[in-house]
Amino acid sequence: MINIIQDVKPTGTTSAYVEKPFDEAKKELESAGYDIISLPQFSKLRIEQGKDSHVANYGAYTREGFLYVPQKGIFLVRNSPIMANAKEATECHRNGKEFYLTQEQVEQSLADSVQVKVKHGETIPTKRFGDDELTAYAFGDNAEAYGEFLKEAGIKEMPIYLADVTDKPFARQAWLHRLVSDYRSILNGNNRYLNYDDAVRGVRIVEPRSGEDRAKKSEYQFTNIEAQKYLKVLEGVRNGTLPASKLEGVIKAFKA
Repeated sequence: MINIIQDVKPTGTTSAYVEKPFDEAKKELESAGYDIISLPQFSKLRIEQGKDSHVANYGAYTREGFLYVPQKGIFLVRNSPIMANAKEATECHRNGKEFYLTQEQVEQSLADSVQVKVKHGETIPTKRFGDDELTAYAFGDNAEAYGEFLKEAGIKEMPIYLADVTDKPFARQAWLHRLVSDYRSILNGNNRYLNYDDAVRGVRIVEPRSGEDRAKKSEYQFTNIEAQKYLKVLEGVRNGTLPASKLEGVIKAFKA
């Protein structure tokens, strides 16, 4: 049964979500051509759709993850190891366990990461999103604009939720909360509920047609729509009832 709910219609970017355990939702979205949304994409989408939109007022998992590494600390990583091991990680949470990582998985994920220096529950002022190391990394080029967006929505600061570092490295998938109520668009790295029917959001970019495609389209339209007009003018030029300039004008119109 397909459970994809599309709440952002095609306008260059299409977005939809599925409310299933993480591994099932990810598989369903990807089979429909969606990528799991990133924090920069999520923030940009919210800005574009507005503070009263459904995408702004409905939280979801993103593709980033939080790594908890003994002796090193907590890191937000762009390439969450859970993405490549969704079924295993979801099953761990289903059994009340952490998704523990190998040293190789830790090293691969830390290659693109930022250390989280705030403590659980601390907040980052939205007016500082472009300057703060964590939010600048999380939301990328949209950090400052997203901070302004939240500030205009009445949100002055964004809390960060975290788990505790233990004696073995583990990962939690990032969740970006909704704007409404007391959630204040929390960036949550403390969610160990991949097995729940929570929202996983996907995004699909609708690419514009290439110049070659447009040329083919124009050729197709000429052959099937304009052919009779062209032949009629051509016949007039041949029998002398129309000047040659008339034919040139028709050809120029087709190329426009």
